[in-house]
Order: sequence, then structure tokens, then C-alpha cells
Amino acid sequence: MTDIELVWQLPTWGLLLIALGAIALLLFLIIGARIHAFLALIVVSFVTAIATGVPANQIVPTLTLGFGSTLATVALLVGLGAMLGRMLETSGGAQVLTDALIRKFGEKRAPLALSIASLMMGFPIFFDAGLVVMLPIIFAVARRLGGSLLLYAFPAATAFSVMHIFVPPHPGPVAATGLLGADVGLVLVFGLLVAIPTWYIVGYKFGTWVGRKYDIAIPNILFGSKDDGVAEEFKSAPKLGTIVFLLLLPLVLIFMNTGLNALATAEVVSLDNGVVQILRLLGETPIALLITVFFAMWLLGWKRNKKATLVESIVDSALGPVCAIILITGAGGMFGGVLRASGIGNAIAESLDAVGLPLIVAGFVIAAIVRVAQGSATVALTTAAALVQPVVQSDTSLNPVELAAIVLALAAGSVFAGHVNDSGFWLVSRFFGMDTQTTLKTWTVGQALVGVCGFVFALAIFLVAGAVG
Repeated sequence: MTDIELVWQLPTWGLLLIALGAIALLLFLIIGARIHAFLALIVVSFVTAIATGVPANQIVPTLTLGFGSTLATVALLVGLGAMLGRMLETSGGAQVLTDALIRKFGEKRAPLALSIASLMMGFPIFFDAGLVVMLPIIFAVARRLGGSLLLYAFPAATAFSVMHIFVPPHPGPVAATGLLGADVGLVLVFGLLVAIPTWYIVGYKFGTWVGRKYDIAIPNILFGSKDDGVAEEFKSAPKLGTIVFLLLLPLVLIFMNTGLNALATAEVVSLDNGVVQILRLLGETPIALLITVFFAMWLLGWKRNKKATLVESIVDSALGPVCAIILITGAGGMFGGVLRASGIGNAIAESLDAVGLPLIVAGFVIAAIVRVAQGSATVALTTAAALVQPVVQSDTSLNPVELAAIVLALAAGSVFAGHVNDSGFWLVSRFFGMDTQTTLKTWTVGQALVGVCGFVFALAIFLVAGAVG
């Protein structure tokens, strides 16, 4: 996508104006003209490609590449996760786990309990996969206790977000660690020191305030239609241990993959080993979820003498409600892909690189502005890391803790204020049943606060390490 030769090369300010205009047009179409988000994203992506000088014969390939690359990761995870969630919900398993959580932690601490579980699951599992797996539990708790869905869902979603952004072995911090030559172990330790208080301030404190302010009803994504007799027939009230096993199975498999990758980086194991390759394959997120779905079909269906046709109907009923989510998320990736093809991220980053801010501040600002401009947190993080890399490598006075703090500052910038050009924005919006305006007021603001809080903690680590060193 970045190899496209544009028909005309616009200056940075011109690219920035086009990006701002495209975002304004998208918001007008969705909020003002009430155009479906999927259609609006396609139209704005097409117009933006023309305005930024993408050649006519490359416009459709650029659109489909952005759409397809997003779906390559999202569609499998959402589809498989929805199947698992539908079986947990209709079998009564989500309710069984909900009752256990409430007995253990009490009704008032239910959002905290869901968040702690999400923090632990978020260590090896990517944001979108973890959120999809936890949704049936979040929905069940919200239905049982009442109140806005955001009271329970926002803290849990933010828990997955901070773990994905700040803590190895997730790809963003690992990539930045490699580019800057930081120690992955230190990034892991200090990443947790940044992620957990950031989650508490933004996810739990701000999230519970958001939950009281915005009354969001629980969507029917995992529940099926109200007159669905098939769902009633599938109900079986499984044991708590069965549900815990189904939730931990993908966690263990994925952790096996990420753990082996970390050991390979440390040269403890070799990725050329056949056994290691097989274990890593089983721990790839789509494969781990696929295995878990089949275990759920067995434990919640076939083993309980449910007809094969009934199990098939339950699994099939999970896909219809999430189709819109998958398509809108893919279209959000399309829009971000067009902006990346225009070169706006690199143009802005290179301009900011010449401003002369302190290294850790410049890295955060570059990552944050590139994130807001083109949507992808991974692109924002790697772009910022690549730009500050020469300065970091030439500065021999930086100690290992300061290097880790710089990585975390870049990570904080890369999550800042995710909005309509970010596929994750649409994933949260549609799964939580929120309109675009409400998602901007809640999730976008929350992600901005995650970025700012994370940077403050990273800066504090940097200053203390510099003073002690």
C-alpha cells in the first residue's frame, strides 16, 4: 500500500486538511444524513483516495487491501468468538459464571471482578479476541444486575486495551522494543506498572462514571431472536468448571504461542524445532478459538445428548447478528488504509521530528498525531519508533530503564483518541450497541485518557531512572 506512486504529492498541511475534511464528511454522513456507517465509510474512503492522488487504477485495490487486511484478522476472531459466546449464553453457562462471580465479589464489585478477569486474559490475548470472548459474561452480568451496559463493559474493554498497548508479548510494544534496542523484560515489568494504574484511573474510575452517565441497553447480538425456541432447547445449566475451562482454554493456548515466541527471542528455544512450530500453530489466536469452539460444541451440546442439528442451528445463529460488525470494522480499516496510502502519517511524523522537543515527549506526540491522523495504533507506534531510533542509538547516556520508558511513552501515544478511522472504534461501537456520537464521547475520550495517563506514568519512570542513573 505504501508503494503506490501518487498522481500528485501534497504538502503535509494539504494532507492534514484532507484527513480532517474526510473525518468531518464521515461524521456528517453518519450523524447528520443518517447514512449507514458501512456505506459512509466506503464513500469517504473513495473520495479521500481521489483527493490524495491515488491513481485511478489503484483506487479499488487500495480500498480492498485496507478492507481485506482488516477482515483477515477481525472476521475470524469475531465469527469464532460469536459462536463461542452464543453457546455460552444459550446453554446458561454465562449465567452460571455470573452467579459465581456475584457470590464471590458481590454485586457492587461486579465491574471490578470483570475487569480483573479481563486484565489477566489480556496478557496473552489480543484486544479484539479477548473482548469477544468476555462479551457473553459481561452481557450476562449486566442483565442480572441492571443498569447501563457501559458500567460493566467499559472497564473490561479498557483492561484489554491497556494490556494490548503496553505489555509484551503483544506486537506493538515488542516491535518498538526491538527498534529501540530496549530490554523486553524491563518493558514487560514497567509496562505492567503503567498499564494497571492507567486501567484503574481510566477504565475503572472513568468507566464507572461513564456507565452512570450514559444508559446503554444490552444489545441482542448474542441472544438471538426472542421467539427462538431453539435457544431454549439448547439450555442445560452446565457446571461452573466447564465454563471456566472453556474460557481458560484459548487463554492457555494463546499464551503457549506468545510464551514460545518470547523464549525464541531470548534464544532459549528454536523456532525451527518441529514441536515448537506445532505448539505455536495451536496457539495462534484463530486456531485457539476454533479448538475452543469445538470443545464448546462437545461439552455444551453433543455430550449432553443435544442433536447435531440443534448444535448446528445455535452456532449458525451466532453469525447473522455480527455480520454488520464485521463489515463496518472492515470498512473502518479501509478508511485507515487509504489515509496510510496517502503518506499522511510519515509526512506528519517527519515534520514533528524537526521541531526539537525532548526525546520522550517528541516520541509521544509523534505517535499520538499519527494515530489520530490514520487510525492504526501499530503503524503509529512503529512510525514513531523508527523516527526516534537514530536519536536513541546515538545517545549513549540512556540507561535500560529510560529506554523502556521511551517505548512505553510511544505506546501511550499510539493509543491516543481512537476514532472513526480506527477499526477498533467500530468494533466497540457495534458490539456495545452505541451510536457514533456516544462512542466518540465515551470510547474515544477514554482512549485519549489512556494515552495521557500512560504517558505521565512513562515520563515519571523516565525521570526517576535518569535521576537515579
